[in-house]
Amino acid sequence: MGKPDAEGHGPPDGLPDLPPEWGRVVVPDDASALASEAAEVRRQLRRAVGRHTGHRALTLPLLVLLVAMLTTLAGLVAVTWPRVGRGTDRPTPTPSTPPVALTGQALPALDLVDAGQVPVPLRGLLPAMIILVDDCGCPDVVTEAVAAAPAGVTVVTVTEGRAVATAPPVNGVRALADPAGGLRSFLGPGPGAANALLVDRTGVVTRVLPDPGAVDAYQDDLSALAR
Repeated sequence: MGKPDAEGHGPPDGLPDLPPEWGRVVVPDDASALASEAAEVRRQLRRAVGRHTGHRALTLPLLVLLVAMLTTLAGLVAVTWPRVGRGTDRPTPTPSTPPVALTGQALPALDLVDAGQVPVPLRGLLPAMIILVDDCGCPDVVTEAVAAAPAGVTVVTVTEGRAVATAPPVNGVRALADPAGGLRSFLGPGPGAANALLVDRTGVVTRVLPDPGAVDAYQDDLSALAR
């Protein structure tokens, strides 16, 4: 229990004693008597809040500046850091696939057009020897292929675009055009060259001839298409 002071005042019964360093505590009957003390307490709180707000206002710009500096330094390091093989790290161009690699692949289901611009399914002409003639005409190659082709094997000449090569005409040849360039994309021939491919009745490419040349070079493969 608390002890009374010199004037006999003490804490109410049931409450602990106040700290001695607080001195004598007098509670006035009128709360307005504490107005000056309350005003001082408010001034001290405002000063404390102002100092805290000032610290926060200063911290944000410093943080932004620090992030900007770190970003700049990281960019400089990325640019100036020595790299192994600098100047030689460009991707190496992939060489074009040689036409012979198409052997064993399936011929795409392409629709070409005849002289009347009527669609013709290329797979409907199999087995066949297909020759891409374009502007050259290549009459010697076509004539020899027709003479060497066994019964049941179609010799097809194909030109790029919609114009069908009809001159000089060769009997026994199915002349078509490839307006969409699908066959040329599949075979990948050089411009102006007589490129050919042999396709069996199942649609599988059995041989690719970048330059057919003499018929003796592919006679056996051409005869095998009829089997």
